[in-house]
Amino acid sequence: MSTTAEAGTDLFGFSTDDDRADTTRHRSKFTEDALERHKRQGLELAVRARVVAMVVIGLTVSILTPWPEAAYYLIISVLFILIGVAQHRYGRVGTSRVELVLLFCDLLLMTIVAALPNPFAAAEFPAVFHYQFEVHKYFFVLLAMATLAYSWRTIFAVGTWTTGLWLIAMVGVWYFGDEHAQLSADVQQVYADSPILAQFMDPTKMQWDIRIQEIIVFGLCAVILAISVRRSNNLVLAQAAVERERTNLARYFSPNVVDQLSQNDDPLKQVTEQEIAVLFVDIVGFTSYAADRSPQDVIRTLREFHGMMEREVFRHSGTLDKYLGDGLMATFGTPIAGETDALNALSCARDMVVVVDKWNSARAAAGEPVMRASFGLHAGPVVLGDIGANRLEFAVIGNTVNVASRLEAMSRELKAKIVVSDSLKDRATAQSDPGDSVLDGMTSHENVTIRGVEGTIRVWTIA
Repeated sequence: MSTTAEAGTDLFGFSTDDDRADTTRHRSKFTEDALERHKRQGLELAVRARVVAMVVIGLTVSILTPWPEAAYYLIISVLFILIGVAQHRYGRVGTSRVELVLLFCDLLLMTIVAALPNPFAAAEFPAVFHYQFEVHKYFFVLLAMATLAYSWRTIFAVGTWTTGLWLIAMVGVWYFGDEHAQLSADVQQVYADSPILAQFMDPTKMQWDIRIQEIIVFGLCAVILAISVRRSNNLVLAQAAVERERTNLARYFSPNVVDQLSQNDDPLKQVTEQEIAVLFVDIVGFTSYAADRSPQDVIRTLREFHGMMEREVFRHSGTLDKYLGDGLMATFGTPIAGETDALNALSCARDMVVVVDKWNSARAAAGEPVMRASFGLHAGPVVLGDIGANRLEFAVIGNTVNVASRLEAMSRELKAKIVVSDSLKDRATAQSDPGDSVLDGMTSHENVTIRGVEGTIRVWTIA
C-alpha cells in the first residue's frame, strides 16, 4: 500500500497530512517507543484472542461434525494458533516482510478451508456445494483479530487480499470443479414449479450473486475497520505526544506542578509578574577539583550531585530552572505561586545540606575527597515568560534572581553553607508554624552590601 503524496484528502476523507504525520512529525523516539509498546500489547492480545477463538471454533466444529471429519478442523485450528504465535514473534512497528507473509498465510489457509472440501469427509459433495456452508464468515474472525495489532493500511490490505483470494478460489472451483449434471437435473425436476427455489437449492450452482454480496460486505467492513484503526493510531500518537510533553515538564517541574500544568489551559508563554523564591546551589572549589581528574570522573561527580539536588527541589515542590555548570538554579512559586514557596525553598536548602553531608560521608569512606556546597536564597518579584525568537525558553527574569546568585557567592566570605535574605526569612517565618525547626540556627548579619541592591541589607546564615 502506498501513501498519498499530494496534499488534500485521501479516499477515507482524512487529510494527507495525517500520513506524513505517521512517518515524520510523530516519529520521535518517544512516539516510536509508544507505538512499539502499543503494537506489542496488541499482538499479545491478538494471540490470546486467536487461541480462545480457535479453541471455541475447534470445539464447536468437533461437536457438530462427525469424526474423522472433525480432526481436519482441529488441525487447521492448531495451524492458525501457530501462525498467530509467529506473528507475535516477528511483529514490529513499520514494514515487516515476515509479518506480511504470515498474514498472507493466515488468509491463504482460511481460503483453502473455505473453498476446498474436507479431505477426511466420508460423503462426496460437489466442490461448489462447499460454499453453501457459508464458511466465508470465518474471514471476519481474522479481520477482527487483525484490528488488535495492525495499522490501518494492513487492515485495508487484509480486505484486498481476502477479496482477491476469495475470487480466485471461487473461479477455480467453478472452472475446475467436478460436474454433476444428473444431480442438477434431479433438483430442477423436484422444484420444477419454482425455478428461483431450484436455482437456490441446486448444489452445483455457484450462486454468484450471493458470493459477490459476501465480498462486498467484507470489503465494506474492512474499510470501516481500517478507518477505525487509523483513528485509534492517531489517538495513540496524540497520547504519546501528551506523555512526551509531560516527560519534558517533569525534567523541570515537580510532579505536583506537572499535574497542575497538564490541566491548565493557559499557555506558559504569557508574560506574568509574581512573587517567588529563588535558590542557587554551587559546589565550592569544583574548578580545582576537576583540573586533577579525568573527564569521566568529573561528569560522574556532577551527575551524582545534580541528581541529589534535583530530587530535593522536586520533593519540595520546586522548579528546576537550569543547571549552571557545577551548580543549579531552582525556583519556588513558578509557574504557579503557592502559599509556602519561601518556606519550601528554605526547607529544600536545609535538606540539601543533609543530603550533601551523607554523600560526603560515602565519598570519604571510598577514599574520595569531600565536596562542599553553598546555597543562596532570596524572595521577591520576577517576570516569567518565554524568551527567544525561534528556540523559546521559559525564563525567570528580575533582580531577585541576581540577588539570590550573589548571596550564594557570599557564603565563602561569611563562612556559611546557606545565606538567606531578610526578605525570604520573613516570608518563611510567616508561612511556618510556631516553633518550626526550619528556622533554627540562623545567624543575623547586619549592614551587608550586595551589588545591585541600594544601601545595605540584613542577611541570615546557617553554618
